[in-house]
Parts: sequence; C-alpha cells; structure tokens
Amino acid sequence: MSNNMENILRKEEFDFKDIVALLQAEGEDQKLLFAKAQEVQLKYVGKKVYYRGLVEFSNVCEKNCFYCGIRKDNKKVDRYNLNDEEVLEAARYAHVNKYASLVLQSGERSDVHFINRVDKLLKKIKEITHGELGITISLGEQSDETYAQWFQSGAHRYLLRIETTNEVLYKQIHPNNDIHDFENRLRCLKAIKKIGYQAGTGVMVGLPWQTFEDLARDLLFMKEMDIDMCGMGPYIEHHETPLFGNKDILWPRQTRFSVTLNMIAVLRILMKNINIAAATALQAIDPMGREKALRVGANVIMPNITPSSHRKDYQLYENKPCIDEGADDCGDCLSLRIEMAGREVGLGEWGDSKHFLKRKK
Repeated sequence: MSNNMENILRKEEFDFKDIVALLQAEGEDQKLLFAKAQEVQLKYVGKKVYYRGLVEFSNVCEKNCFYCGIRKDNKKVDRYNLNDEEVLEAARYAHVNKYASLVLQSGERSDVHFINRVDKLLKKIKEITHGELGITISLGEQSDETYAQWFQSGAHRYLLRIETTNEVLYKQIHPNNDIHDFENRLRCLKAIKKIGYQAGTGVMVGLPWQTFEDLARDLLFMKEMDIDMCGMGPYIEHHETPLFGNKDILWPRQTRFSVTLNMIAVLRILMKNINIAAATALQAIDPMGREKALRVGANVIMPNITPSSHRKDYQLYENKPCIDEGADDCGDCLSLRIEMAGREVGLGEWGDSKHFLKRKK
C-alpha cells in the first residue's frame, strides 16, 4: 500500500477514509507515517519535551467506570488521600527540579469538601512557588462554577478525557446513570474551554468493540473541538473490573500499542502545534513505549512524583510501570529516555500549548 500511503501523506487535509487507512498502517507504511509525523513535530513544536510532575493525590472515586481499577465498587483497592503537606512537598520538588509544571490528578469527586480542598491547594502551590509553577488539573466532571473557581485559584490547564466519542461504546464502558452521562462529559469539555483553560482530552485505544472508524472519528472530534492538548494511551485491562470479562475480544496488546502510536502520529499531522503527552500506559506494553511516542509526535512527559508508598494504590490499569521508584529515579530515567529519543528536556519552562497561545491571539 506504500504508493497509496505516500499519496495520502502528501495531502494538505485528510478525509475520513484517509485517517482510517493511516490508523491501520503497519510495516513500511507505518514508517512513512512516522517520518511525516516527526517532520511536522520538529517544524511546529520543535525538539523540546516538557515535564508535568504528576501527583496522584487520592484514589477515592465516586464513579464506577467499567474499565477502571479505582472504580468505586472495587473493594480490593486500598483507598488513600495524601495530606496537604505531602501534595505541597511534591509541588516544591517539581519547582526545585525545574519541572515548571505540575499535574494534580485524583479519583473523581464533586463534594464541597473536595472542591474547597483543591481550591486551597491551588492557591497554596502558587504561593509557595511564587507563581512559577504551571498547574494542570485532571479531576473529572464538575460544575461550571467549580471549573471557574479552580481557574481563578491558579490552575490553567485541564485534562478531561472523552475516552471515546462513540456514544454507544461510551455507554458500554460506563454504567447507565446520571453520573456517567456522555452529554455531560461534552458539556464539561466545552465549559473548560470557555472558561479559559488550555483544554485537553483523549481516548483509550483498543477498547472492546472499538473500530478503526471509531478512532478516526475520535481524532476528527479533537480537531473540531480545537483542543490544545491530548493524552491518549492503549486500553489495558484490569482484572478487578467488569470490562475484564471481555478480554477475549481485545486486540493483542502489541496491536493496541502500535495503533496508539499511529493515533499520536496522525493527530500530530492533523493538529500540528498542540501538546501531546507520551502516556505511561505505553510503557506498560513496551519498555521503550514512551520514547517511541516522543519520536512520532508526543512532546510532553509526566514523571510521577506521587510518594512511592501510594503509587501501587493508583492503578487504573494493570502492570503500571514505575510504581516502586522514587521521584528522583523517575526524573533521571525520563531525562535519559528523552535524550534516547533524540529530544531535549524543556526544563524551567511551562511549555504551554502553542496552539492555545495562537488561538488566544
């Protein structure tokens, strides 16, 4: 198919069929796709890879998503909440080590205590780092008022994965009730963008029943939504979840890995100057997973700076890498990985989405 692949890659704009074909690329065709993605990456976002120090500060969740290891009904999870000082210590670590940005992530809650606690943490992080630490938050679906409150208190990027844009599939991987509502997820994404956050979303690749056509629509959705950043990774099953019962119909893990790289590459070509994260889940399948993502379009990486005593308890999927490493180990390892991928570490820089900055002008 190489001639056809070359013809597609020469186009200024891809249509739906082109994207479906690109996502199925293997062998020589995949090499052509990756070469094109790398060319676009170097031209529009350059060689720099930006750090986002990841703090998974709680695994308490009120949701019951069928794919997730920390879902509310999983009684085998040791639940934890880092205290405020532990979160602030992680922020200090990121600041001192010139990560320049932090990601606060947790299980999903929308009670008043949680909302106010996050608000207080955001203000305190800004205070102790003299406003020098950029803050991304990934805390699920909230009200417009909550999003606005957190934005005012210092968060400036928000990641809310749509998981899949196929509403039928969305309902197959979530319970059918008011707190797992597809339309509400869309509402939240629009609100995040309207309030002024750099808006991020993403999907899982290789879900049961998912097709290449679904994934192509996911990419077109991101383009239509005009997102600023994306985090997507391969779906990896967790044996304490309802979706695990469908493991026999899954693509092999290596296929999920390969198609995720294709997704990153195609998205880089479609949305040339957004930020794309190299998901940790890639490394759960391939030891060099994140480097491979950096070579084909990803330009953000998230060293885990959660206290190592709790990392094993924040497993959304199985075989999560780096759960027994300290923050220093993780940072050193990632610097090496970035250099091995022929990229540079963008230390001391927020690394905001160029797409966002251009959109705001």
